[in-house]
Amino acid sequence: MPFKIVRNDITKMDTDAIVNTANDHPTVGTGCDYAVYTAAGYDELLAYRREKIGFVQEGDAFITPGFGLPAKFIIHAVSPLYIDGNRGEEDLLRSCYRKSLALAAENGIRSIAFPLISTGGFGYPKEEGMRIAVDEIHAFLLQSDMQIYLVVFDEKATRMGRSLYPDLKTYIDRNYVQEKREEEYGDACYEAAAAREEAVEAFLPEENARASFWKGSRRRLLSERRKRQETAEHLPMPSAQKPGQTSASFNEQASASIGEMMPAAPDEDEAIEELERKLKERMAHMSDTFPEYLMYLIGKKGMENTDVYKRAIVDKKVFSKIKNNPQYHPQKLTALCLCIGAKLTMDESRDLLARAGYALSPCDKTDIIFSYFIEHGIYDMIELDIQLEEYGLPCVIT
Repeated sequence: MPFKIVRNDITKMDTDAIVNTANDHPTVGTGCDYAVYTAAGYDELLAYRREKIGFVQEGDAFITPGFGLPAKFIIHAVSPLYIDGNRGEEDLLRSCYRKSLALAAENGIRSIAFPLISTGGFGYPKEEGMRIAVDEIHAFLLQSDMQIYLVVFDEKATRMGRSLYPDLKTYIDRNYVQEKREEEYGDACYEAAAAREEAVEAFLPEENARASFWKGSRRRLLSERRKRQETAEHLPMPSAQKPGQTSASFNEQASASIGEMMPAAPDEDEAIEELERKLKERMAHMSDTFPEYLMYLIGKKGMENTDVYKRAIVDKKVFSKIKNNPQYHPQKLTALCLCIGAKLTMDESRDLLARAGYALSPCDKTDIIFSYFIEHGIYDMIELDIQLEEYGLPCVIT
């Protein structure tokens, strides 16, 4: 595999070269830059930069020895500072990848590890930075043969990975029909769906409670209303109005007396109205195609299209086809990524996928992992892709 995303410390990568996110002046920055200098030999590497390299413009790259690193070389990409995305940042970032890869090829490097350039202290949005990295690496590999790693390592990602992995493993074990059973019973794995759904309900009590509530809420609420009406009809009337007592005062007393004898009613009217609103909304979009319903959900959530396809790490051209062609039929992985990009709930995701003829299968580990991320509100495609890799599944981004 010539390209792979890994979670690791880039200074520990055993490759011919690693890439560092460097400043234009010979000074040491924070994050990746500081870590590389510290691991390589801070004073020795800094002295080399000052004496033999000097100032280098943003978007350019230079090469130094690896000094104390496992890697023989360090390619320093002078990273652009992200301001608002309208000051040439994308061109400079793409240049960092192109010139780093060109330097690697010139020096006979056969394996190289990149960080997500500029997405740390330089402020570039992580999802967009990932898309640019993947674009440039794929373009290079069309013409060259090199093992390239994209290393995702920061405190947040590491914490997420450590806390996520055991929980995700439990989730998969609870929901996944193992291949052996599928081989033995074939379609029987689908007949076991009811049993697996019970396991999901036990594992996700909050989601189950919400689903159970809405499933029979209208019938239950109407029944409760009838019971209260019957109770009210048989309540003893309050004592007669006393001499000198105003009608308003008597009414307040009567209401208080009834309130003491009868428990307060829940806000069933509001709940019924909410249920009816959701039903009416669903009926209004019953015939929507995948593109139409996706655009409706994006608008409903007040999101920008650019935020959605960048978070999903879906190519802008592909998203444009979806947006402009109501009959466009996306690939399943693209549809799943857009569920993440639009931050959909599980119900919204199932509804959207069904409009393209897809479903989340309990017999597919990729579907199970997407389900886990959606149900837990983890809308991070990079982390999801790493989990796919760790489970030996085809990656989405690569």
